[in-house]
Amino acid sequence: MSGTGKPSAVPGAGAATAGSGEPGVPGGAAEPGVPGGAAERGVPGGSGVAGGSGVAGGSGVAGDRPVGIDELLERVRTGYRRVEAQEAHEAARSGKALLVDIRYAALRERDGLIPGAVVVERNELEWRLDPQGSHRLPEATGHDLRVVVICNEGYASSLAAASLHQLGLHHATDLVGGFQAWRAAGLPVEPVERSR
Repeated sequence: MSGTGKPSAVPGAGAATAGSGEPGVPGGAAEPGVPGGAAERGVPGGSGVAGGSGVAGGSGVAGDRPVGIDELLERVRTGYRRVEAQEAHEAARSGKALLVDIRYAALRERDGLIPGAVVVERNELEWRLDPQGSHRLPEATGHDLRVVVICNEGYASSLAAASLHQLGLHHATDLVGGFQAWRAAGLPVEPVERSR
């Protein structure tokens, strides 16, 4: 659950079950770090994904074969064009994109922050960026918003971008190689200010 009392992730990759999305329900949302929970898997699900099975490209027919994470990533990435670090930097600098850092706190503290990026924990992403949501960020101005999701290495961000597409944010994408690619490209990074 997020601090808002709402489920923190969309139901998992299997066909939706009655009550899915509730903590403790198999395939449902779970607190981060709960083995097998949808929040841990970062899997976009529910019937809103293309094909309706909770797996992008799935048929929605009971008995579909299980999909491994590599295939799931390949499927969701066919739904949008990913961006490289320099392109993301230029788009953000010109005001044409909102950079959203979904890395967890320990990684941000270790590696630093991207100046101007909005930090949103992965388990709150959909609630904070849904332009129709009551818990949205001020930056979540409409469905035409171009969002570049950034995780540590560019894997979880792909699943997050696919989930944003389900909310109608069809210009959402993610950063190839994540924060590590940003840093390797020599783009701006600032240390996290630590409170004393």
